[in-house]
Amino acid sequence: MAERPGRKPRRPHSARVVRTERLTPHMQRVVLGGEGLSAFSADTCTDHYVKLLFPAEGVTYPEPFDVERIREEFPREQWPVTRTYTVRQWDAEHRELTVDFVIHGDEGLAGPWALNARPGDTLWFMGPGGAYTPDPEADWHLLAGDESALPAIARSLEELPDGARAYAFVEVAGPEEEQKLDCSVEVVWLHRGDRPVGEALVEAVRNLEFPEGRVHAFVHGEAGCVKELRKLLRVERQIPREDLSISGYWRLGHNEDGWQASKREWNARIEAEQEGAPAA
Repeated sequence: MAERPGRKPRRPHSARVVRTERLTPHMQRVVLGGEGLSAFSADTCTDHYVKLLFPAEGVTYPEPFDVERIREEFPREQWPVTRTYTVRQWDAEHRELTVDFVIHGDEGLAGPWALNARPGDTLWFMGPGGAYTPDPEADWHLLAGDESALPAIARSLEELPDGARAYAFVEVAGPEEEQKLDCSVEVVWLHRGDRPVGEALVEAVRNLEFPEGRVHAFVHGEAGCVKELRKLLRVERQIPREDLSISGYWRLGHNEDGWQASKREWNARIEAEQEGAPAA
């Protein structure tokens, strides 16, 4: 029997910061460009994402930068730290990649980097991944999420065909976090204030009077909130899996490393609880 070909090594892309922009008090935009994006493309999904690679503190990697080699030759604690971010926009003509970062002061890794990024700074990343784009055959669309899902929701709304029926709910800290989006759909901005994360979002979707016909839904954000919305949409509303893109982008009390390590188990447990499926 012929041997199965080995997995093709994943090659990271490099990019340089072209410009930055403060969109709201807690949202920073970074536009990336440069020759390192010559093999990059992100024009098939509206939820495309990239995995940004931040060097471990005090570690210098061999050139050319090679993730596979680093993971073979360096101890795990010296591997680059990965953070996942949605592609807000990909300009194929000018080969510019736009990424929006939620900022929590000096908290975290990617947010402070974005806040301090200057033109010419270099960033390595993997990707893109992605799986969702609004189905033009759907009778209507539902998009719901918090700040972490806003870039994907915004891009999806901008891609909807003229006349498409859609309901969009975005939960943010307050009115100062609203953004002007280039779309014909009226976005319902939910101001969290002192309420728990996701509470206003679940309430808004639950109170929506669902139109007749097939819905194509995109629901992402904090994992606990997404759990409640998944129950509402899959169990109570009986929306088929294939018509629902739903996942926790993050989870309260966990950084991305901790959340990604437990996400598969979390999803299996939620599916078992809500649909009677066996947990993995």
